[in-house]
Amino acid sequence: MSIIDDISDISDAVHRLRVDDDDMTGPLAFDAMRALLKLRNLIDHHAAALTAALERLRVAKDHGRSTRELLTVMGFAPSVTQRYIRIAGALALLPTLAAHATDGVISGEHVDAIVRGVEHIGKRSPEPIDDTQRLNYVTDLLGQHFSGATPAEIVDRARTLGNLVADDTDGGVPAAEDRSINTLTKHKTTDGRIHVEADLDVEVGEKFQAAMERHGAPRPEPDGSPDARSTERRLADALETVLDIAAAGGNDAAMVPRTHVLLTIPADSPTESSLEYMGSVTPATMNRLACDPTITPLLVDGETVPLDVGRDKRLFTPAQRKALYIRDRCCIKCGAPAERCHAHHIDHWSDGGDTCLENGCLLCPSCHADIHHNGWKVFIGADHHAWLIPPSTVDPHRRPVPSYNRRTLTLDNLPTAA
Repeated sequence: MSIIDDISDISDAVHRLRVDDDDMTGPLAFDAMRALLKLRNLIDHHAAALTAALERLRVAKDHGRSTRELLTVMGFAPSVTQRYIRIAGALALLPTLAAHATDGVISGEHVDAIVRGVEHIGKRSPEPIDDTQRLNYVTDLLGQHFSGATPAEIVDRARTLGNLVADDTDGGVPAAEDRSINTLTKHKTTDGRIHVEADLDVEVGEKFQAAMERHGAPRPEPDGSPDARSTERRLADALETVLDIAAAGGNDAAMVPRTHVLLTIPADSPTESSLEYMGSVTPATMNRLACDPTITPLLVDGETVPLDVGRDKRLFTPAQRKALYIRDRCCIKCGAPAERCHAHHIDHWSDGGDTCLENGCLLCPSCHADIHHNGWKVFIGADHHAWLIPPSTVDPHRRPVPSYNRRTLTLDNLPTAA
């Protein structure tokens, strides 16, 4: 008996099912739904296995197509096609996950989330992860599934694990926190509209998400009825509001409504800090965000009960920022205008660093990320100005460099690092 015959028999049996039976009871309906879920899971698993077979047998390539195109033409939704292809390429390396999928106890969406999660962790590791590490990560993520986690929550957990791997690596930066790969593209459509796409790091993404939540929330119609706008329309209106605020901000900054951005820091495990919308961040990014006046750090205990919101004098006062502007003039690393800069704590605020002129300097967002992630160091020299020490990848001798507005100084005037 061939696989086609088996599938035909299953199809005929499912076709004969009747769910509108007068004898249906609540418990029977529940048990039937659970059985259908297992059947659906099994079908998803076998579809992924057949996707691997189509790829191995070059069924699509021999006709000038990709397997993705072939499945889409057959009638699978593009998102389902992509999921099958990811799973097909990964299950051979994940036998524990494959065994659970073969038993029908895990959905295709959860299998895909674990596959993507392990792939994400692997990309954050400086060396290829071995079979033992891979098994440990799969076991962790399967535990999330069996505890009731959604696919999105499994991906969030994988990001947390990936951040821990990256944090153990000298200079390691998770893709989610790498500003250097941020992109935004725009083009006019044929009907004269503009289409915008962006791929943003976790910090910019959090600010965007918070702004959309703040300005795109549903509002009642004038007659008190619910907001008639679709979610997409509300977000488009929110973007317009943000643009209007940006245009007016320079003239009337005091009237600009502030977007709330929250950073949660577990007291016992600060390596698992997370943003409200974008999720897990590394300690390096956590320390950098603590310098940002638009972000509120929230310290919590093991039960997520707040222990402290912020800290007295966490932020540089207007007078202190003015003093930094006078001393540094611009970003000390690249010379970006002072109004675009953060006031950076040289000794991290989270490590007890004071908020004072001798522990501060101006850094634009990109250079701020460079300082926290890529091995640059800042110190205040004997001249009471900020100096930079580049990583060995930039200067093997790590010779101090004066702040941008003081680079007319010669090497003979170099101060001694603190």
